[in-house]
Amino acid sequence: MKRFGLLPRIIIAIAAGIILGSILPAWAIKIFATFNGLFGNFLSFAIPLIIIGFIAPGIGALGKGAGKLLGVTTIIAYLSTVVAGLIAFITAKSLYPSLLVNQTTKAFNDPEKALLKPFFKVEMEPIMGVMTALLLAFTIGLGLAAIKGDALQKVMDEFQQIITLVIEKIIIPLLPLHIFGIFANMTQGGQVSAIMSVFAKVFVMIICLHLIYLVIQYSVAGSLRKQNPASMLRKMMPAYFTALGTQSSASSIPVTLEQAKSLGIKDRVADFSVPLLATIHLSGSTITLVSCSMAVMMLQDKPLSFQALFPFILMLGITMIAAPGVPGGAVMAALGLLKTMLGFDATMVSLMIALYLAQDSFGTACNVTGDGAITAIVDRFSKKSLA
Repeated sequence: MKRFGLLPRIIIAIAAGIILGSILPAWAIKIFATFNGLFGNFLSFAIPLIIIGFIAPGIGALGKGAGKLLGVTTIIAYLSTVVAGLIAFITAKSLYPSLLVNQTTKAFNDPEKALLKPFFKVEMEPIMGVMTALLLAFTIGLGLAAIKGDALQKVMDEFQQIITLVIEKIIIPLLPLHIFGIFANMTQGGQVSAIMSVFAKVFVMIICLHLIYLVIQYSVAGSLRKQNPASMLRKMMPAYFTALGTQSSASSIPVTLEQAKSLGIKDRVADFSVPLLATIHLSGSTITLVSCSMAVMMLQDKPLSFQALFPFILMLGITMIAAPGVPGGAVMAALGLLKTMLGFDATMVSLMIALYLAQDSFGTACNVTGDGAITAIVDRFSKKSLA
C-alpha cells in the first residue's frame, strides 16, 4: 500500500463509501461512524502537538540561516503565499454564488441530524487550546532563533520527528478509512450527490488558479530578470511533474534545484533558497486551502466575509511553516486555524480534508514550481549582497 499513492486511495475510499453507503445496513455504517468519532477526537488531540512540533523548530531553524538572504527569501515567500490566498478569496467570492448555487442550506440542512451517530464516544481532550499552542510555538521558535540554543533546538527537532511519525504512521494511513466512513454516512443521509457536484466544480477552479498563479509568478520573475517568463516556466516543468507524482516538496528538491540553476540562478542562492522554500513557500496549498474552506463554508451557509478570511490568510502564511513534508501535511497544519478562526465543526473539518486531499498533488506541484520563480526573484534582489 505504500507504493499505492494517497490520491488513488482517497478516490477509492470516496467511491467505495458512495457505493457501500447506499447498500449497507444502518448498523454497519454506524461502525464506521464510531471509528470516525474516535479518529476525529484523536485528530483534535493531535492538532496542538502538530502545531508545536512543526512551527517551533521550523522558526528556530530559520534563525540559523544566511542572514540577509534568509530575510529576503522568507519575506518574498510569505508575500507570495498571502497574495495566492487573496487571489483564491477574490475568485471564490466571485464565482461560488453562481458555481455552487442551490447547493447550500437546502442540500445540507442540519447535516448532523442526517448522519448516523456512533455506538459510543471516547473523549480525547487536547493538552491545550489551538491558540495557546500557536502562541507557545511562536514564543519557543522565536526564542530559539534569538538565543541559537542547540540543546532545546535538538529537543524540538526530535519532538518534530515523533509528530511526523504520528502523521505518517497513524493519521495519513487511516485517512482513507475515515473518508470512506464520511461518504458512506453522507450517502445514507442523502447528501452525497451535492457533495460530488461541489468536488468537481471546486477541483477545476483550483487547478486553473494554480496555473494562473504560476504564470503570474514567472511573469514577475521574468520582468525583474529580463528573461522570457514562458521559457522559464517551461524549464521548471520537470519539477512540476516530479512533485505531481511524489506529492512531496522534499522529494522534489533535487529536481527543483537542478531546474532552478538552469534559469541562470547563482548556485549559492539556489542551494540555499530551494530547500528553504520547499518548507516555507506553499502558495499552491494556500490557494487550495482558501478555496476549499470557502466552499465548505458556503455549503454550511456561512458568510464569506473578507473580515473573516483575511486574518485567516495572514495566519495561514505563517502556519504553512508547520506543514510537514508528507501528503496532506498542509491541511493537517491548518486544522487549528480552521477551527478557531473560521469556526469549523467536525463535519466541516471532514469535508475540508476530503476536498483538500483530492487534489493534494496538484497543490504540491504548484508549490514546487513556484519555488523556481521565488528563487529567481531572490537572486535578482541579492546580487549586490553576494557580489
